[in-house]
Amino acid sequence: MSSSTAVPGQSPIAETAPLSLCALEPHVPADRLVAEMVPPPRFDSVRFDTYVPDPDQPSQTDAVKVLDEFAHGLGGAHATGAGKKGSTRSGSSEGWWRFGRKAAPASGPRGVYLDGGYGVGKTHLLASLWHATPAAPSLKAFGTFVELTNLVGALGFQQTVQTLSGHRLLCIDEFELDDPGDTVLVSSLLSRLVEAGVALAATSNTLPGKLGEGRFAAADFLREIQGLSSHFRPLRIDGEDYRHRGLPEAPAPYSDEQVTRAAYATEGASLDDFPSLLDHLARVHPSRYGALTDGIRAVCLTDVQAVPDQSTALRLVVLADRLYDREVPVLASGLPFDHLFSDEMLNGGYRKKYFRAISRLTALARDAKGLVAQ
Repeated sequence: MSSSTAVPGQSPIAETAPLSLCALEPHVPADRLVAEMVPPPRFDSVRFDTYVPDPDQPSQTDAVKVLDEFAHGLGGAHATGAGKKGSTRSGSSEGWWRFGRKAAPASGPRGVYLDGGYGVGKTHLLASLWHATPAAPSLKAFGTFVELTNLVGALGFQQTVQTLSGHRLLCIDEFELDDPGDTVLVSSLLSRLVEAGVALAATSNTLPGKLGEGRFAAADFLREIQGLSSHFRPLRIDGEDYRHRGLPEAPAPYSDEQVTRAAYATEGASLDDFPSLLDHLARVHPSRYGALTDGIRAVCLTDVQAVPDQSTALRLVVLADRLYDREVPVLASGLPFDHLFSDEMLNGGYRKKYFRAISRLTALARDAKGLVAQ
């Protein structure tokens, strides 16, 4: 494979060739999918007090206060395993954050939905909520919308309900409205979990150009999950993308030679040409993209091109999310990452995903600058 050869006319810097993602075909057992429903490595150490609100955006400070109250309201019997189907639970339904299974509707929403643009820290806050909730890690679940649908696909609907019903909290990052079938599936799942006493928290993105226009994401979210709308309190979080706040622009793409030499010089790096990697992603289920990056310390890509179609683009978005979660820097040659998606894609129904991928890949490209010898 071309990604495992040295630069012509030069000796490889490392004794062994870089890894190739295209050579990996991971198999992920269902129990691993459940066990890995925790905040990703990037958010292992985040807490409410490590979130730095923009002083010009009071909604960020307000969100921290509300979520901190939310977390402290999630203690009690259910956090120790009570509240599963057929058991009784003690505690009252004080305030909108109390989640007694038989709470009266008047007690208010049972969950919180964080609505905001890209890079305002919604995932940081969602992970902080997970960490702050007074329950054992095995009684809290954290995953993206895609990972949740993958879990249902692996376990089946009924088994997923049984697996998560004893949880105190389910956090869903990047709730998506793109696929009506998946939205209905997850809506049904969440309805069952709410009936079992599980508290919910979710995030989604508002398109930057739509900020302030009717709370687009929140309105769509609440409409699409019809029966669950009364369980969520939308929290608006305004602000600019922190990944670009006060930082230089993303580095320009490097040459094929620079990328290849960096891959050989970096222990644990992978090296693939971009078109081949896109082809490989079509043969690996997206639920395995996280496992695909196990042990990878840097991803080096040559010949980055515009993605050819929507299906390919959506697979790339999932990979970008998993790389970002794991803080894997990405060094690339070819087109810059803001040229990956066509204007038609960026103006279409999946645009929020593509903007998120551009933002995250740009951050990872910035992280990779140190891999190139100066």
